[in-house]
Amino acid sequence: MAGVRSFWGWGVEERHAEGDALRKLAERLASTLGAKVSPRPLPSLDAIELAEPRFSPPVELRAFGTTDKRERVLHARGKSYPDQVRGFRGDFASAPDWVFSPTTEEQISLLFRFCAAESVALVPYGGGTSVVGGVEHVAQGRFRGTACVDMSRMDRVLEVDVASRAARVQAGAMGPGLAAQLAPHGLTLRHFPQSFEFSTVGGWIATRAGGHYATLHTRIDDFVEAVRMVSPAGVVETRRLPASGAGPTAEAVVLGSEGALGIITEAWLRVQARPKWRSSASVTFSKLEDAVLTAQALAQSDLYPSNCRVLDPAEAMLHKVGDGGAVLLLAFESADHPVEPWMERALSIASDAGGREEEPTYTTDPVYSVRPAHLTSRPPLSQPPRSSSAPPASSRDAELAATWKEAFFEAPYLQSALVRLGAVCDTFETACTWQAFPALHAAITEAVQGAMQRVCGGGVLSMRFTHVYPDGPAPYYTFIAPGREGAEIEQWEAIKSAASEAILSAGGTITHHHAVGRTHLPWADKERSPLFGRALAAVKSELDPSGILNPGCLVRAK
Repeated sequence: MAGVRSFWGWGVEERHAEGDALRKLAERLASTLGAKVSPRPLPSLDAIELAEPRFSPPVELRAFGTTDKRERVLHARGKSYPDQVRGFRGDFASAPDWVFSPTTEEQISLLFRFCAAESVALVPYGGGTSVVGGVEHVAQGRFRGTACVDMSRMDRVLEVDVASRAARVQAGAMGPGLAAQLAPHGLTLRHFPQSFEFSTVGGWIATRAGGHYATLHTRIDDFVEAVRMVSPAGVVETRRLPASGAGPTAEAVVLGSEGALGIITEAWLRVQARPKWRSSASVTFSKLEDAVLTAQALAQSDLYPSNCRVLDPAEAMLHKVGDGGAVLLLAFESADHPVEPWMERALSIASDAGGREEEPTYTTDPVYSVRPAHLTSRPPLSQPPRSSSAPPASSRDAELAATWKEAFFEAPYLQSALVRLGAVCDTFETACTWQAFPALHAAITEAVQGAMQRVCGGGVLSMRFTHVYPDGPAPYYTFIAPGREGAEIEQWEAIKSAASEAILSAGGTITHHHAVGRTHLPWADKERSPLFGRALAAVKSELDPSGILNPGCLVRAK
């Protein structure tokens, strides 16, 4: 990983907006919100004061642990909006006492025994990209301290089964490292969450992370063939099988366990040949409703596009995609065959619904790279205006696709810049049936816009589909509003609460791929049946008898 990891914001410091880019972003934000904004001074790591560690581990644990200030700060919390605001303020009261980086399962078991005996909470960190309070613990009550487990030293591809197209991967492998190790075999996982560069295989599995594909293989669930998780009560390991009807699967317990049931150490993942053929296109609609109906038709067509994302007019405007109206971004890819017929049929469906498509772009070059171009692109709101001379249709389509790709992966950097500018900004996502979507979208829009007006004096709300299924979409919302210095978290809480209540009351899920964590737990409790909630708590009691693992995450702490 190139660059210095930011201790308060997203990613690496070298890619944060500065100078002219930050000034232009401030001007655009002021124009969008109708409020005066200016950059605030960056926080200093030297100015942060941490309490002394509250416990002292035995020598065998100290061998792979540290109390280094920067490491404790880096592992204090995730990267949600309130996390970044508190980090920007220099508030790291929740920093763990020790950070441990094991290299073996035996070391993890030693940690379990120590923490259970000494009443220390143990928090698996993954890549630290949680946006739902999934990696932060404030020691209180029966806990006299917090230990953090960083799995980054267990990051190798241990075995590749080319015949079965599967790879055994340690949980600490991050996206680029996994891609680099699979590339010599001509294989790829092809799972690109927005946090790809900084998140881990174990984190993806623990949070049921959403990835690159908009249809069919939408989440990490689809790629997990078998998994191994070490818990305080012992090891849970599943058998490598393409499918089984032998009762409820253990994978279903590990997937989405969020570090509350055990620590995932490795998994067999279904991999695939690197794509050779790809096509992309964009379609503009005058009405969002027509774009939604087209996405529904495509999701039910058995065409399975790799990209099928609807951007409402506000989302398209924020990311400078299209020329007004809603935009549908389409893509198909294959390692086996050209994809022109699939794209032609998809565009025919879009055209029948009133869409105005650009000429699609086709390529036979590999579209996958170990280090995708997006990792060095700029935040979208700081990009210079486009040339007034429009490129040819096919070039313009490629440009739109590239712009969206840059915007998608750079959005977390943009949020950090907006935090520095004092804005209240975040995303939230859900999933619902096609039948329920119109009412859900209306309820969310009314609730969030009302909350922004009430606590911020206004703001902008946009929506896109990240994934689509035959029975419904996964809408993903972004809000940006003026902040009041010192009150930003309270403003965010009011907006987040309004959105969450609207989602549940309209029949959506509190999260499609961001996990439960601590932030979503009040609404996840409402979404679960009480009986299943008790059953899940019983599973935790069996696997984690002392309740030391990530207390208060996924299930309520005792």
